[in-house]
Amino acid sequence: MVAGYFIGRFKLLPAGASEVLSRFVFVIALPALILASLSSITIAEFFNWHYIGALGGGMLAMFCIGMLVARYLFPGSLTAISLHGLTAMYSSTGYIGLPLVLTVFGDAGRAPGIIGAIITGLVFAPLAIILAEIDRNQGSRFRVWPPLLTAFTRPPVIAVVAGLSVSAAGIDVPLPVTTFFELLGGAFVPCALFAAGLFIAGCSVRGATAEISWLICAKLILHPLVTWWLAYRVFELEGILPVVAVVQAALPSGVPVFVLAQQYRTFVTRSSATIVLSTAISVVTLSALFIFLGR
Repeated sequence: MVAGYFIGRFKLLPAGASEVLSRFVFVIALPALILASLSSITIAEFFNWHYIGALGGGMLAMFCIGMLVARYLFPGSLTAISLHGLTAMYSSTGYIGLPLVLTVFGDAGRAPGIIGAIITGLVFAPLAIILAEIDRNQGSRFRVWPPLLTAFTRPPVIAVVAGLSVSAAGIDVPLPVTTFFELLGGAFVPCALFAAGLFIAGCSVRGATAEISWLICAKLILHPLVTWWLAYRVFELEGILPVVAVVQAALPSGVPVFVLAQQYRTFVTRSSATIVLSTAISVVTLSALFIFLGR
């Protein structure tokens, strides 16, 4: 990520390189990794409801807390409030979280790491889209299906369905096919982190200081604390699962929030600044977290 940042700052790659590389990660490398991973695990391993409850519960709590804080302390349109809530809980599970989990935990972290990446994009991004569409279509016909259809037909989601279908059907995938997807999926970790660095190099950190400061604290401190309580005290997860859940909650805000903000032309500068600053600060907070968790 640091290498990508400096490459971007010194403009050693042409304009638009970050977008192209991010597109490769999202459309090619991540789906290939998901397909190769999920086709080799059981349905029960993926649908670990206690883990999903701990991780998803923390995300839902932070989304609601974020919207409440925005409603009373940083009032704005419903779109701005929903994007504020999304920024407070949307971890960079795809571009930073999954590479980090795979690096630290190896193959054992694949299933929980992928679950985190899917929940954020499959549940909470569409929820923010629904609220934004309600806001945008006040007084006119409400058409939420087009953006939702886009969210549910993204390549990583299709890869999840395909991988779980192969696993459930007990299909023995030929070795050349498996090797092909593993080679493409192997590019995910370095390309995702490098693309994140390129993106940060081109972002602005200007904006509402008080709101951005709150969002950074909510994302890097409050979110992992809530998830820690759910993982260790409520659902009593064992093994690496509670650690992975807390790590994913402690990740910086994810790039998709900025993409949605651009799409709706609301909350753009504040989401960009929160992503950049939370990512930079997370180098310290995540390192401290791994030390605290004994990793």
